[in-house]
Amino acid sequence: MANDDVRKALEEKARLVRRSVVRMVGNAQGGHIGGSLSIADVLTALYFQVLRVDPQDPAFVDRDRVILSKGHAAAALYAVLAERGFFPLERLFDSFRIRIDGMLQEHPDMRRTPGIDMSTGSLGQGLSVAVGMALGRRLQKRAFRIYAILGDGELQEGQVWEAAMAAAHYHLDEITAVVDDNRLQVSGRVDDIVGLAPLRRKWEAFNWMVLEIDGHDMDEILAAFETTRRHAGSPSLIIAHTTKSKGVTFLEDTTESHSMALSSEQVRLALEELGGKETG
Repeated sequence: MANDDVRKALEEKARLVRRSVVRMVGNAQGGHIGGSLSIADVLTALYFQVLRVDPQDPAFVDRDRVILSKGHAAAALYAVLAERGFFPLERLFDSFRIRIDGMLQEHPDMRRTPGIDMSTGSLGQGLSVAVGMALGRRLQKRAFRIYAILGDGELQEGQVWEAAMAAAHYHLDEITAVVDDNRLQVSGRVDDIVGLAPLRRKWEAFNWMVLEIDGHDMDEILAAFETTRRHAGSPSLIIAHTTKSKGVTFLEDTTESHSMALSSEQVRLALEELGGKETG
């Protein structure tokens, strides 16, 4: 369990991240707000407490890697990277989805954005990339860890399960995957499209170590990452139970918020609900 000061600092960062996501989507007149807000706490915990990264040297060889396989949630990742110091906060509001040559595209682009380890967006591929990175790490005798962030709807892609088999076969315990289990995808509720239950038992049957947590509880998030860091012999999965558009109650748990434009009034109401002021 994190001490009170650490937990409060992380919760405040996550709040600032959510404010930035709302402003970014409002400013760009569109974007994937729902999945960005649902994963904000996990990404905040990773970048501010868990990862070995250096904003002054984003490409240093022994950094931990993060693959946002659910690349449509890039707004949250960009907001976290800016708060962490990888690039100026103002870039969030003058680049995201606005310029075709801008540094912040709607999906992560490792060629444009400091701190991005893999270009993503075509769902189902991120875990395969993690397997490749882990195998390369072993050949190079490096010590970094790899974190892959997947959406629950993304698990309907067959390639995810091929990668899950490979990761277990090669005992890639340097991999931690996180499923953002907000139970919604672009076309409706996950259970209505292609159900995933029993999700935990499926991954355990693939020989993964599996944890289930409240994906908005900082103590649970940090404890889970610490458990996976210490675990040996198999890859780890954290099923993070989350709420789509967490923090903005008039959008929470709605399919419509998967991707949408926000009116100026909706932006105002969302920022009012999230409280305080942004740092940029």
